[in-house]
Amino acid sequence: MTPQRIATFLAILTLALSAHAARETYNFNPAWRLHIGDAPGAEARAFDDAAWKPVTLPRAWNEDDAFAKDIVDHRTGIAWYRKHFTLPKDVGQRKVFIEFEGARQAAEVWVNGQRIGLHENGITAFGFDLSRAVKPGDNLIAVRTDNRWDYREQATGQRYQWADRNFNANYGGLPKNLRLHVTDKLYQTLPLFSNLGTTGVYVHASDFDIQAGRATVTAEAQVRNEHDQPRRFGYAVTLRDRGGKVVAAFKAPLQTVAAGATTTVAARAPVKGLQFWSWGHGALYDVQTTLTVDGKPIDTVNTRTGFRQTEFANGMVKLNGRVIQLKGYAQRTSNEWPAIGLSVPPWLSDYGNGQMLASNANFVRWMHTAPWKQDVESLDRIGLMQAMPAGDSEADVTGRRWEQRMEAMRDAIVYFRNNPSIVMYEAGNRGVSAEHMAEVRALRDRFDPHGGRAAGSREMLSRALQGVAEYGGEMLYINKSARRPMWAMEYSRDEGARKFWDELSPPFHQNGDGPPHKGEPAPSYNHNQDSHALENVRRWVDYWRERPGTGTRVSSGGVNIIFSDSNTHHRGAENYRRSGEVDAMRIPKDGFFAHQVMWDGWVDVERPRAHLLGHWNYAAGAVKTITVISSAARVLLTLNGKPLGAVDASEPFVFRFENVRFEPGELRAIGLDKDGRQVCEDVRVTAGAPAALKLTAQTHPQRLQADGADLALVQVEVVDAQGRRNPIALDTVKFTLDGPAEWRGGIAQGPGNFVLARELPVEGGVNRVLVRSTTEAGTIRLRAEAQGLAPAMLELRSQRVEIVGGLSKRFPADGVPPQSARGATPATPAFTVGRIAVPVASAEAASGDAAKAFDDDESTSWTSASGQGAIRFHLAEAATLSELTLKLGGWRERQYPLRISVDGMPVYQGLTPRSLGYVTLPLKAHHVQVVSIELTGDAQGGADAANTEVANQKIVDTGASRLGRGVLAIVEAEFYRLP
Repeated sequence: MTPQRIATFLAILTLALSAHAARETYNFNPAWRLHIGDAPGAEARAFDDAAWKPVTLPRAWNEDDAFAKDIVDHRTGIAWYRKHFTLPKDVGQRKVFIEFEGARQAAEVWVNGQRIGLHENGITAFGFDLSRAVKPGDNLIAVRTDNRWDYREQATGQRYQWADRNFNANYGGLPKNLRLHVTDKLYQTLPLFSNLGTTGVYVHASDFDIQAGRATVTAEAQVRNEHDQPRRFGYAVTLRDRGGKVVAAFKAPLQTVAAGATTTVAARAPVKGLQFWSWGHGALYDVQTTLTVDGKPIDTVNTRTGFRQTEFANGMVKLNGRVIQLKGYAQRTSNEWPAIGLSVPPWLSDYGNGQMLASNANFVRWMHTAPWKQDVESLDRIGLMQAMPAGDSEADVTGRRWEQRMEAMRDAIVYFRNNPSIVMYEAGNRGVSAEHMAEVRALRDRFDPHGGRAAGSREMLSRALQGVAEYGGEMLYINKSARRPMWAMEYSRDEGARKFWDELSPPFHQNGDGPPHKGEPAPSYNHNQDSHALENVRRWVDYWRERPGTGTRVSSGGVNIIFSDSNTHHRGAENYRRSGEVDAMRIPKDGFFAHQVMWDGWVDVERPRAHLLGHWNYAAGAVKTITVISSAARVLLTLNGKPLGAVDASEPFVFRFENVRFEPGELRAIGLDKDGRQVCEDVRVTAGAPAALKLTAQTHPQRLQADGADLALVQVEVVDAQGRRNPIALDTVKFTLDGPAEWRGGIAQGPGNFVLARELPVEGGVNRVLVRSTTEAGTIRLRAEAQGLAPAMLELRSQRVEIVGGLSKRFPADGVPPQSARGATPATPAFTVGRIAVPVASAEAASGDAAKAFDDDESTSWTSASGQGAIRFHLAEAATLSELTLKLGGWRERQYPLRISVDGMPVYQGLTPRSLGYVTLPLKAHHVQVVSIELTGDAQGGADAANTEVANQKIVDTGASRLGRGVLAIVEAEFYRLP
C-alpha cells in the first residue's frame, strides 16, 4: 500500500472513530503471513517474516492433510501467524479488542512485542484487550499456535479430553475467523468470557402469541465504563427485519455507571408483526443496541437473532407450539472439505448445511466439541435446529478435566445464546452424573435463563436422571418417555462409497467386499449405494414407528451419523469415514434421497415422495430387482410406458419389483394413494455414450470474492450428446487452471484420495473440485479434458475486496442471505393419532419386581427367574386392545417365543423380532382388562446378532449376555387401542 493511501485511510479512520458513531468492527482475516514450525523471536516487531507465506484467514496451516491423511497422521506442532495492521492517531483514547472465533489447540498472542495472553482449549471463541499494546499507525500482531495431540494446559499440566485422535480432526492454527473491535471507553462488552470475562448483549423473547405474530422482546447489555469519571448514559433498542425496516424501537431510562464499573442495562417492549424462526425458515432480525451520552450515540452493537418458542415435555419437542420429531444428523464439528478442512466461506457452509435441510433434516447434533460461529450462524440462516456440546470425549470425568468442560460450556453458552438455531445444550457425549447435569443446568440458568434451550446428555434414562436432565437418549437404540424427550444420538453407522452403485454397475463392487475391521469381516462398512440406502431406511423405521401420535410414551426421533463423509473415525476401505448421505464434496448418494422421502414432515409424512434407487444404464440383458423408496400407499412401475405392475410396500417405505430386465429408455415409478390416484413419481432415463465434459460453478451470491479465502465449487460431469449425465462413467479428468486463483481440487477413490491432484476421476459420472481466490481480482479460467471426450471451459471473474492497513469492512458472511425453504410454522397439527395407550394399573409375576415392566424408566426391567417367564398386567380400564409394544431385554440380540392371552385365550403367539428397541405385536381384538404374557420356550439369538458397530461394547450392551435362555425380561410394556 502506498504512503499516500495509508495517510488517506488513517484520516478517514480517525474521523470515523472521533465521531460519536464510535464503534468500528473490522474483518481481521486479511494480510497474514504463515510459518510452519517454531520461529524463536517471531513475536518481535523487528523480526523478518518476508519469506513467510501470505495467507488470508481462516486458514489451518495443515489444510493439505484434510482427507489426504487419516487424522492420526495429521501434522501437528508449532505454527506462527503474523500481520501488520494500521490504527488511527486517536487510538490511545479508545478501546481495542480482538475476537478469535477459535484456535487449535493453543494460541499465544503478542502485539508490538508485548505478550497479550494465551488461550488453550482449542474449541471456543476468545478475546483480548489490546488497548495498552497498540499505537497509532503500524502495529504488529503475532500468534504462536500449538496443535500437538498431547498438548497440556500450562497451569495444570492437564490434557484436554477432547484432543482425541479418534474423532477430532486436527486442523491446526487459526482455522476460524477474526474480528477487531474499536470502541469508546464506555462500551457494551463482547460475549467473550475467556480472557475478557465479559458477556455482551443478550436478546430474548417471551409472552409468545405465535398465530398473531406477537412477543415481548428484551435486549440486555453488559456495559463497562473505563473513563476516569462516571458516565450517565441512555440505552436504545431498534429492531429491524432483514430488509432494514424498523419493526420496533424502545429504550431504557437514563442511568449512571461509575468509573471503572460494569453494569447490566435492559429494555423490553411488546412487538407485533414478527416472523418466528422455524424449521426451514431463517427468519432473522438485526437488534441494534445503542449507548448514548447527551443524546448522542457513542456505541452501537448489532445482534443478529431470531425468535422462536420451544417446549420439552411429555416426551416431545415443540417448536412454536407444534410438535416436531427430530430428524437429522450427528455431524462432526469439523464439517470438513478435502484440502481445506473446516475453513470454507460462509456461503459454502450454507450450501453444505443447506443440503441437510434439502434431505428434510430438521436437526443437527454436533459431536463432542462446540461448533464454530460460522456453522452456528449458517444454521440460523437456513432454519436447522441444533444441539450444542462444549467439549468432551466419551466419558464423564472429574477434577480439572470436568472444570475444563464447564469452562468451555460457559464460554459457548455466552457466545451463542443469541443464535435461535441452538435449542439444546449437551452436557456430555455419554451420560453424566446427576451432580454434573445439575451444574450444566445451573450454567444455563445463569447465562441463558430465557433462551428456551434444554440441557441434557446422551443416556440419562432413569427416572432420577430425568429429574435433572431435560432430554436424553442412547446412541444407537430406541428410547421412549412420557416425560423428557428421548432421541437417538448416533444411529445408522454403516458406510458405503458413492462410487459403488450396485454389483451390476462399474466398477462392479461386490456389496460388502472390503478389508476386515479389527480382524473380522466388515460388510457393514463396505456397502454399495443401494444397500446403504436400504440400511438407512430400516434404521429410521424403528424411530418412525414410535413417533408422537403413537401413544403416551414416544420417541422424539434420532440423528443419523453422519451427513457428509468425514476425515474421522473410518472403518471401511478408505482412510476416511463414508457413512455420509453425501460424499466429502457434498454430492448426494441414494441415502440422501431416501431420507428426503421419509422425513418430509414435522412428524407424519406431509408430502408423498418416491425415489428410484440407482440409475438406468445397464448392459444388455441385465436383470435386477428395482427398489423404490416411497411414502405412497402403492407404487406402479412402468418401462417405456408399459406397466410392470403395482406393489405394496414389502417393508415400510420400501417397494420392490423383482427380475426387471434392462431395456434402454425410461423407467418410471409412480406413487399412488390408497384410492389409486397418483401423488408422486420419479424417473430414470438411459443416457447415451459419454461424449463431452460439462463444468458448472457455484460461488458467493455476489460473485467470487478476491479476498484470498473465498472458494468456487466447480462440478464436472461426463455427459452424452444430449447433455445428460452418464451415471456409470469413471473417466479421469485433467484440469488446467489459469488466472488469480489457487487449485485445491477434490477427492476420489485412489492414491492419496487424489487430494490436490490436477487429474482425478469422476465417480458415477460426476465429481467436484474447489478453486480458491487470491487477493488479486481478475479472470480465472478452468479447463477440463478427458480422453475421447469434448473438453469444457469455465470462466470466473473474482471481485475486488477493499483491504486497507490489514483491515476490511467487508465480512465473509456479507451478502449471504437467510433462506425460507419451508415457510413459517404451520398452524395445523403435526400428526394424526394412530393409537391410544391404555394405562397399566398393576402387574404381578411369580418372580422379580413386576412394576418395573411399566415404570417409564428404561434403566430398569422386570426379569423373571429361569423357567418362570410369566407376568400378568391389570389395565386401568377395560379396552379393546389392538397392539402390544414391548422393549425386551437383549432387544437387538434376543428373540423370545411368547404367548399373549386374555381370559385364557391366546391373542398372539410367535417369535418376537429383533429391533433397535421396541417391537409392536398385533393382537386379536378382545375387550379386556387383564393380559398375560408368558415365555413358551428358550430365548434365541446370541453373539452372532451382537452390535459390533462401536469399539466400546459397554455403550451398545443390551444386557443379553446376562440373561439366561429361560428368562423373560421386559423393560417396558405398553398396551394400545385404536382411536
